[in-house]
Amino acid sequence: METKYVVILQCEIAHNRCSGFACTNSFYNREGAFDHYGKEIKYLSFTCGGCCGKSVSAKLEHLSNKFKNKTDVKKDEVVIHLASCITTDNYHYDRCPHIDYIKGIIEKRGFKRVVEGSYISKNAAGKREKGIYKDYGKGIE
Repeated sequence: METKYVVILQCEIAHNRCSGFACTNSFYNREGAFDHYGKEIKYLSFTCGGCCGKSVSAKLEHLSNKFKNKTDVKKDEVVIHLASCITTDNYHYDRCPHIDYIKGIIEKRGFKRVVEGSYISKNAAGKREKGIYKDYGKGIE
């Protein structure tokens, strides 16, 4: 399946103290979770809107309308990455307690390609290995 867009969905609370640089930089450098994407793929990011993530629905509806009215991009050509700040125990805090709800919203809006993870720092990976951070067996797929 062709990919034309990658969307990184970040945690609103984490975004208050994180610029999103590491995730964006990983995408542009095609590292980690983004290492298999071609250079022609476009990128965009937004936040969940805050707990419980209900704003994701309105944001995806807006995005769908823009794709429909301004581009030839179809929903099955979009991959949504739930940022590591949502999917893992990390520097900011533990895995989002609303992750399954958010995934349900994404699916309900017709986006079927969802990946858990974006950027994983070496420090966070080391802390998972040492048991300091919980390992949910997901992360970058």
